Amino acid sequence: MNTGFSSRPLLIGFAGAISMAAAMGFGRFFYTPILPGMIAGIPLSAADAGYIAAGNFAGYLAGAILSAYGWAAGRERNVALAGLLATAILLAAMAATTSVVAFTIIRFLAGVASALAMIFTSSIVLPYAVGRDNVNVLHFGGVGLGIALSSALVLLVNDVAGDAAHGWRFNWLAGAAIVLVVAGIVAWLLPRQTLGTGAVVEPPLKWKMPLTLLILSYGLFGFGYVITATFLVTIARMGDAGPVVEFLAWFLTGTAAAVSLLLWRPVVRRFGLGQAYVAALGLQAVGVLGSVELPPTPGALFGGLLLGATFMVVTAYGLQIGRKLSPESPRRALAVMTAAFGTGQIIGPLGAGWLAQGSGSFALPTVIAAAALLVCVVLALPVLRHAK
Repeated sequence: MNTGFSSRPLLIGFAGAISMAAAMGFGRFFYTPILPGMIAGIPLSAADAGYIAAGNFAGYLAGAILSAYGWAAGRERNVALAGLLATAILLAAMAATTSVVAFTIIRFLAGVASALAMIFTSSIVLPYAVGRDNVNVLHFGGVGLGIALSSALVLLVNDVAGDAAHGWRFNWLAGAAIVLVVAGIVAWLLPRQTLGTGAVVEPPLKWKMPLTLLILSYGLFGFGYVITATFLVTIARMGDAGPVVEFLAWFLTGTAAAVSLLLWRPVVRRFGLGQAYVAALGLQAVGVLGSVELPPTPGALFGGLLLGATFMVVTAYGLQIGRKLSPESPRRALAVMTAAFGTGQIIGPLGAGWLAQGSGSFALPTVIAAAALLVCVVLALPVLRHAK
């Protein structure tokens, strides 16, 4: 790699953006728009879909816990690139089976890969964002870009295949090809050394009350957002909203997520990170509730829009607050918060799948998720004065 790139923060932010698009937008969230086709074409039950999703989030948790130790110090770049390569391979593997057990194992491993790619790419990129908010916006905006592109890819592949029930295998393979190309570009652009830290192993976290409350809030946020983030397109399908609405709902989610950090800048400047974090959680609760309480078409679009407008904001601002609350061990704080987030994500789809299987819809688990997000707000309120 050209070491001159290390003095070009925006280029490094771009590397982070496309890495996040691949690892998260495709590696993590590609399941959402493909799921209705898998349900129809395999078929899968709502409970099956929940198991597979929970497997991915369990892998994400395992990857986050693994990242919390010092084994990767000085090797962050190699681990991040390995995570991207593994993501491409595991996306392709989803096209090779119809077994729920195999799907769950593959998605578990994909969760590990995406967590490693996300955490270690962020540990390289985020130091370049200090004093440069545009780098932070670019980096985290990559997730929304990946979601939007994945939604468009699913629509295109399904149109060529005739319908989603026949196109789901081709979708996984197409996504794998895109991630593989992105991994090559990231390998070219990403710096070889982490700015200012080298191979230093951070000290253990100091578990003060503000950090503990933030971690609890962040973990419950993982539960509160994930049901809509996993089943939004399936909810639209169950409501007969039509393929265009299914595409638009997830495309709006991604598009809004891609620009959300930019749009929330004035809020942060005026009120601070803490109040922006709390406001985004409250707005997300409204969108989650609206996704099932409104008629299918406006519910899917409204829910997708507000989900996209808030979930990356909560994710990014939560991690930034965590770094502020633990300046001696910022990587460990990032890893522990990601682990808490992953725990919430495991419980969410499992519970939603069981409840939807019994009730015939995702309305009840979605209402519970909205209530959980309001609890997140309550937990975060005492942290505000520490997160200006």
